[in-house]
Amino acid sequence: MSYKKLLVSLSVFAVLALVLAACAPAATPEPTAVPTQEPVVDPIVEPTEEIVEEAQSIVDIAVADGRFQTLVAALQAADLAETLAGEGPFTVFAPTDEAFAMLPEGTVEALLADIPALTDILLYHVLSGKVMAEEVVLLTEAETLQGEMVEIRVENGMVYINDAQVILTDIVADNGVIRLGSRQFLSGLRKSILRW
Repeated sequence: MSYKKLLVSLSVFAVLALVLAACAPAATPEPTAVPTQEPVVDPIVEPTEEIVEEAQSIVDIAVADGRFQTLVAALQAADLAETLAGEGPFTVFAPTDEAFAMLPEGTVEALLADIPALTDILLYHVLSGKVMAEEVVLLTEAETLQGEMVEIRVENGMVYINDAQVILTDIVADNGVIRLGSRQFLSGLRKSILRW
């Protein structure tokens, strides 16, 4: 074949290939992942009030609890409420209204009329310092703010202050701790009342 014929054949073939390529249906391109960025939404910062719990003193807790109305009234009458609301720390063996109600009739009224005796009895139920449950079980006695000692013992895993069983410990206040006794707490209270 001659060089000219070869060149013409190749030219025809190239033109034919171009024509066929131009007439062919267009190929659908594969979608390619285009990096997208999530819209950035700045969080709306609303002004917030910092929740600050108000300091709760022993007296504040006793008032809010509702089981210590007689004790709170006695503390106020003896002018000790402000002291037990103060810096402390204190540990209070707190008789409930139920314990006071079990005293002989007229006892509470008589004490409210005899402020020195009432003050002594109330101070007999307070220790200086914040004595937590794990510390109480290691003690055998403690001096009260009234100046007398109370006996502390553990029997069968239960803590007793004199003859009163402690049934609720570590009601924690900012200035100390409250201990709550069982109904027998009354007997410890009764003994302290009968001494005066």
